[in-house]
Amino acid sequence: MGTLSLSASPSLNLLKRNQNPLHDHIFHSSHSSLFTNNNKKRGLVVCTPVRAKLSSTTKDSVLELFHQRRALKIISGLLNFDRDNVASVVTAADKGGATHVDIACDPELVKMAVSLTSLPICVSSVEPEAFPAAVDAGATMVEIGNYDSFYEMGICFTPEQILDLTKQTKMILPSIALSVTVPHTLSLPDQVKLAELLEKEGVDIIQTEGGKCANPSKSGVLGLIEKASPTIAAAYSISRAVNIPVMCSSGLSSVTAPMALTAGAAGVGIGSAVNKLNDVIAMIAEVRGIADSIGLPKSIHAATGT
Repeated sequence: MGTLSLSASPSLNLLKRNQNPLHDHIFHSSHSSLFTNNNKKRGLVVCTPVRAKLSSTTKDSVLELFHQRRALKIISGLLNFDRDNVASVVTAADKGGATHVDIACDPELVKMAVSLTSLPICVSSVEPEAFPAAVDAGATMVEIGNYDSFYEMGICFTPEQILDLTKQTKMILPSIALSVTVPHTLSLPDQVKLAELLEKEGVDIIQTEGGKCANPSKSGVLGLIEKASPTIAAAYSISRAVNIPVMCSSGLSSVTAPMALTAGAAGVGIGSAVNKLNDVIAMIAEVRGIADSIGLPKSIHAATGT
């Protein structure tokens, strides 16, 4: 992509039903209570502030391990509404020694997750108005990101769109812990520029991602390092430009997770390495291996009172 152009007020065409035929496939209408009938027709997002239900103590607790640079978030997927799979991922995060779990922004999934773990629950979406219902159900952190599912459909997000989504989310939920992913589709300098702007908007955590390198040219350990290099490079660059924690995600393994922390990340996010496995025992083992690789004890989340 070219240089950032942030002077214009962008229209979020992706979120407009009348301009995006994939909208109904991508987004779930059950979360559209903040749209008025007229605005639904015009495709406008209405941001209605809601009273923050989370105390500052809760937010500090959710962010504590990021500030201690030892967070491990297990991600089920933004568009993963498979209840059984999400339950397995949450269980694996809990039993394997993770510190946070990230699931799709669905209140029923959140309620299920809360029943399975005491870990902080993060919900991912690109619809700010979907977050309050999930927070009411027990989520303690929200994430604008985990864009992999959209890339598979040929959909990319611009810096303007991400900044607009961030502002809407801060307006609706000004006090909740907020993480935002910087797209790997931007050049590295533009990723850094966007991260700096997100920090100014009050974002708590920047999450990096890497290009999908499904077939690295090398095998074994060299292949694992090659696969993780884009997101580690982003974590290195962004962590030196902002004063908020950076979470490194996409393509990481027990081999490369420690490298991400050394590069400057405050934590790592693990998705497909866990959620693509078919057996919960295998998922737990994978989480445990990554937790061990970055030096997390099994009961680390107990230290935060979560």
